[in-house]
Amino acid sequence: MVAHSTSSGGSPQPAHTVEPGRGSSPHEHGPEPTREQWRAQVEKVLRRSGLVGEQAPGGPVEDVLASSTYDGIAVQPLYTESSVEPGAPGLAPFVRGSRPQGSVAEGWDVRQRHENPDPAETNREILADLYNGVSSLWLRLGPGGLAVDDLPDALVGVHLDLIGVTLDAGAEFGAATEAFLVLATEQGLRGSGLRGNLGADPLGVQARTGQPGDRDAAVALARRCAAEFPELKALVVDGLPYHDAGGSDAQELGCALAAATTYLRWLTEAGLDIDTAAGLLEFRFAATADQFLTIAKLRAARRLWEQVTRSCGASESARAQSQHAVTSAAMLTRRDPWVNMLRATIATFAAGVGGAQAVTTLPFDAAVGLPDGFARRIARNTQSLLLAESHLAQVIDPAGGSWYVESLTDELARAAWRWFQQVEAAGGLPAALESGLIADRLAAIWAERRAAIARRADAITGISEFPNLDEPPLDRPPAPVQPSGGLPVHRYAEDFERLRDAADEHLAATGSRPSVFLATLGSLAEHNARASFARNLFAAGGIETADAGATSSTVDVLAAYPGTPVVCLCSSNEVYAERAVDTARALRDAGAKHVLLAGKPSDLEGIDGFVRTGCDALAVLTDVQTRLGVGQ
Repeated sequence: MVAHSTSSGGSPQPAHTVEPGRGSSPHEHGPEPTREQWRAQVEKVLRRSGLVGEQAPGGPVEDVLASSTYDGIAVQPLYTESSVEPGAPGLAPFVRGSRPQGSVAEGWDVRQRHENPDPAETNREILADLYNGVSSLWLRLGPGGLAVDDLPDALVGVHLDLIGVTLDAGAEFGAATEAFLVLATEQGLRGSGLRGNLGADPLGVQARTGQPGDRDAAVALARRCAAEFPELKALVVDGLPYHDAGGSDAQELGCALAAATTYLRWLTEAGLDIDTAAGLLEFRFAATADQFLTIAKLRAARRLWEQVTRSCGASESARAQSQHAVTSAAMLTRRDPWVNMLRATIATFAAGVGGAQAVTTLPFDAAVGLPDGFARRIARNTQSLLLAESHLAQVIDPAGGSWYVESLTDELARAAWRWFQQVEAAGGLPAALESGLIADRLAAIWAERRAAIARRADAITGISEFPNLDEPPLDRPPAPVQPSGGLPVHRYAEDFERLRDAADEHLAATGSRPSVFLATLGSLAEHNARASFARNLFAAGGIETADAGATSSTVDVLAAYPGTPVVCLCSSNEVYAERAVDTARALRDAGAKHVLLAGKPSDLEGIDGFVRTGCDALAVLTDVQTRLGVGQ
């Protein structure tokens, strides 16, 4: 007999029911393993891998395998049952989603971004999107994109009653709203016929430009929206400026929560009731290739907002958060941009699993310039595939009940709440932005993140790991320049990409790439692992390598040496002990100026530096480029 049971947040799974005494015991093959038995097995593996010595580790093996987020949250290798109670979908505290039905009935809103300043081209792109799976538009207007006056030409043939439109005009949100409402009136649309967001975000303007946004105009727009357009939202609570500045997930959440709390104060002081004020806000968060942190961030955001609005006296239904998730621009690369498709797929998956009602997948070439038609098609089809083929929306909160996800959600929410309280104690977000508190705290996390990227502890595939030197850079028309003057805008790959740019300029100027000679000692089996490591590392700086192949003596190495000023010895520790010193001396006599060795630091004579896992690869590559005359 087969029954079906539904686990927490999961789809129905077959559950075999058998008669007692006939194989029904879960311990039929012995007693249930204990945690101590698991630890003993893990210790064996760690000793074989060299991560711990022959003696048992000083603390639990979990500490050896644990990692930490930029918010100081320890990520454990093993989670057991959590005491966190996330509630039910569509009910407070909304951890499991703002809607009881999730995205099962309609899927999530596939929202494509448009910022091409050419209205005719924008119109072609919009129509292509709407005919091929996109359900709403995100329009960047003003100095950062399409001119407000060109909005009518960009929306020719677009039926505003069939789609949602989110405006993003920065300080020009008032003019953008008027232009949009004129179009709606021309189409005979009023009241509930319009959906989307008018995009007022004075604090987002302050974060990006350093100049206070227009509070009075935003409040007036919100009051008008509440009175005339019940399906339209008026304000965006944008977490992207804090994410793009290199901040942590808790910092993004805390700043967004502080912005939303400020907007609630402004609107209620202007006479709106708390339920109406909360309903006028839509939150925008970054979704990254770290799928678990993205899932937890979206779930934590809903819990935090419920806590704030409950404290303000909002009714339960008004405490649900409206979320728009955007695949991270900070994680995109200009080099090997094809890998961005994979990053965006994971991030979009996480946004859907995390419960966002609207998702924007940035095209893979968005960091290079204005996306082309192919990139836009892949972006929208990424969402179509997840919805129509992977059936991702057919399960409500599929991560719910995961001990790891529930624990991470709880810890992230607590970290974000602590940061939110610090911002509030500093006078609220406007004051914290003006005083530099926000910028300083974000800069501290960016410095930490930047150092981890430099050491390749945070790997960037195609950039710091497995770069392709033969791939020509992608060429795209430049994207509109975004407002500046406020928080910085970073991409995680920017430091390594500067090295690649410098190496390409050297190639263009001299006709050859900067090159390092790999002095491979011994057989292929003896030198291959470290030679591969060194080859990969130097390529991350745009530096090509030549190697000596299998060698049995210093004479063999010298016969292959092309005379480059920088060389790197590659082999096993045993071969180093026998041949490294003599080989380094001979290479210096032959013209080498700087001798590196692939491996752990040692006291070998004649070695100037070491390259190994965990070294500051960025510093090594910068130094090598200088020694090779790059940029001179």
